[in-house]
Amino acid sequence: MSSHEPAALPTGVGLWGGMDANDEVSCVKLAERKNLSSAWVAEGHGGDAFSILSGCALSTKKIALGSSIVSVYVRSPPTIAMGAATVDALSRGRFILGLGTSHKVQVEPEHGLPYGNPILRMEETVKIVRALVSTGKVDHAGEIFPKVKYDLWFKPFRKNIPVYISALFPKMLELSGRLADGVILVWNTTERARQSVEAVRSAAKKAGRDPKDITMASLIPSCISTDAEAAVEGMRNLIAFYIDYFPRYARIMIECGFKKEVEQVQESWARGDKGEAVSMVSDRMVKALCIAGDAEECRKRLKEYRSSGIALPILFPNPTPKRKKSGEGYSSNVTAKDGVFSAIMAASATSGRARKVQHPVLA
Repeated sequence: MSSHEPAALPTGVGLWGGMDANDEVSCVKLAERKNLSSAWVAEGHGGDAFSILSGCALSTKKIALGSSIVSVYVRSPPTIAMGAATVDALSRGRFILGLGTSHKVQVEPEHGLPYGNPILRMEETVKIVRALVSTGKVDHAGEIFPKVKYDLWFKPFRKNIPVYISALFPKMLELSGRLADGVILVWNTTERARQSVEAVRSAAKKAGRDPKDITMASLIPSCISTDAEAAVEGMRNLIAFYIDYFPRYARIMIECGFKKEVEQVQESWARGDKGEAVSMVSDRMVKALCIAGDAEECRKRLKEYRSSGIALPILFPNPTPKRKKSGEGYSSNVTAKDGVFSAIMAASATSGRARKVQHPVLA
């Protein structure tokens, strides 16, 4: 690219389930063809992140690939380091390791593992992973991991794989400012994103770091459709589910100014009335926390997030429900792949003559 040619603004797409591995790879290939800067794979219930990302690495050439996120509870630090180094080698240095602490409601009942002290666990995990990748060996003695002595029997492609930390609240944001190469936010209004950016920058300065060395990214839940009403309805469903299942996401939505809606959704779920729970999610809540609408609306909202300090907005697509033939209500006969394709096509048109922001992996 010529130094006089305008650069496309970095935009990512996140995949989080509802598809098999082959479909996820095909989505990432489309994202690369449409010049998105990065593609991110969640783990949760959607498949093994490192395996899917390996398939993506072998099927693409330039798009950055990240995990969003791999849990520091359900994998040991050495297995995380090996997975990260493997994808990084297969992608020839295009990998970003996104780490998070998941949720107690997932770690304990779903994996049968204890959950506690997430800040310190994240800090020790990052230090162990970095040591293994950079030197090939580690001898760690900590509070969470009293003894980790491990060596890699292969040479990583890079000695420094970027580590992004998923952070929602002040303590993890502070740790990210001290330690991370990037931060991944989620379920943020633009004002909340601005506050989080400032918190990370402040922590970085206190640690003697240049805040510009930390990439601020945010997963933005989205439904992209020419049927704006259906797009809003799709996001209502997702928000109601997240409020019910994830206490920390309910908390962040309350802190974003939606206490009334969150409590109404929780009360409806407690009565077993899913339909009512979904209806309690207001249009105002959807428009503040998500992107719901057509491609033009998507471009507008991405610009707003960038203005709040988010250097890398990552669309987190949800399928838009289709109207029933009767004209009343919506059908669930839609696929996750449709939602991702719509988001990629909308995001591909977000280039502009703006300050060049290089992706850390591709710089």
